[in-house]
Amino acid sequence: MPFKTLGLADDLVKGILATGYTAPTEIQSRAIPIALSGKDIIGTAQTGTGKTAAFVLPILHRLDQRTEAQKREHHIRALILTPTRELAQQIEDSISTYGRFLHPRTLAIYGGTNMHNQLRHLHRGVDIVIATPGRLLDHLQRKSLNLSKIEVLVLDEADRMFDMGFIQDVRRIVSYVPRERQTLMFSATISKPVRELMSAIQKHPTLIEIGEQRTPIQSVSQHFFSAPQERKLELLLHMLDTQKMESVLVFSRTKHGADKISHRLERRGIKSVAIHSNRTQAQRQRALAGFKQGNYRVLVATDVAARGIDVDGISHVVNYDIPSFPEDYIHRIGRTGRAAATGDAITFVGRDELKHLKKLEHFTSRRYKLKKFPGFDYSKVEKAHPPSQSTHPHVHDRPGQHHRSERRRFEHQGPSRRSGQPHGHHAGGKPRQQRPQQTHGFASSYPRRQHTEVKPTHVTAPPRQNQDWRKLLGEFVDKFAGKKKKFKRPKND
Repeated sequence: MPFKTLGLADDLVKGILATGYTAPTEIQSRAIPIALSGKDIIGTAQTGTGKTAAFVLPILHRLDQRTEAQKREHHIRALILTPTRELAQQIEDSISTYGRFLHPRTLAIYGGTNMHNQLRHLHRGVDIVIATPGRLLDHLQRKSLNLSKIEVLVLDEADRMFDMGFIQDVRRIVSYVPRERQTLMFSATISKPVRELMSAIQKHPTLIEIGEQRTPIQSVSQHFFSAPQERKLELLLHMLDTQKMESVLVFSRTKHGADKISHRLERRGIKSVAIHSNRTQAQRQRALAGFKQGNYRVLVATDVAARGIDVDGISHVVNYDIPSFPEDYIHRIGRTGRAAATGDAITFVGRDELKHLKKLEHFTSRRYKLKKFPGFDYSKVEKAHPPSQSTHPHVHDRPGQHHRSERRRFEHQGPSRRSGQPHGHHAGGKPRQQRPQQTHGFASSYPRRQHTEVKPTHVTAPPRQNQDWRKLLGEFVDKFAGKKKKFKRPKND
């Protein structure tokens, strides 16, 4: 089915064909006619199936149908809410590409950039606003934009906004939007809280489901390899050296981990760059643009940026850390195998991550085979830490085997206080093990000596004088009170 049969404007179809797309995807062919009729939509489809164009094209068609007087006003007619900066930038680029012959005024509003530039564009007039909830609320508090003319409201990746704690912000933003509007919601997965939200802000929406929400896109081959946490970097380097991996997207659970992976790859001569929320917007845009242009072989990212990375030709997605939530796994591997292309998704699984693998299997109703990567030497792990030995530097298997500094604590240079006999190095023989020191409730790591009962002799030492200050103080008080009573004068008759 060509785009012209969907009822889109001629100039819009011309812009679509200029991008190289000739036929719509399934989600586009089903959602666009309903959106053009003005009905609300809940659309779910796997990542990489063209959901962005499913709501961008109807918005551009609606703007093209305005009168000449309405086009000159440049009021905000459409608002698109997204969870991340990268996704907002991606949608803005898509609108500019598809609407190249319509010339709409579009502005992406997100944090990390100069607000003065955004205020300048808003003052000139904007037709479509793509925004993250936090920065949009900042503008609403400043009263720098007006949402009273909104005709179409779009919630893109609503489940991710819920996971990031934006749902309450979305409710506040909806209160600024007219009730008579069209509301579209698109996402790869829809949780129960998101459904409750949509039921409160939509009117009789049409549900469009493409494929199963819990099933990854079929064009992606999935592989799971066992990898101890301390050797994941070695395995990644081994794969990059031995396999044909041209454009690789690596996902890390933490920002610190993403920087560590990128720096290690750079030291090995592999062009890589990291992208996460601690980087400025300019740094993130340069990193993403360099990855798209092929300047970097590897892009290391966190889950925050997972929904906004739309790069054609990603050959491999590597889950350096398996995600805690199965939904994030679906979105991660959806970065490859896009637009009917094929790709590979590789996941490293450590021993402490097996529970996350089981959660993923339960979520997708599939069993994944955990294998060892061929050609990688796993035996180094066993040599480094044999199971029979402890890795603690002060704990040993055999009694009496201590660290050098510990032995010195037991080897006195003088005679013993108890027996008066020399011991340690001065004894001329094997050092005698001493009684264990007190550890204040913690078990001592030193070997205990077997004590033998010593029979008392006829000579007994005098009892040790009690040095308890409380008892001494009591005796002094009693003595003073007795003297005072003894010398007390008798009362006169």
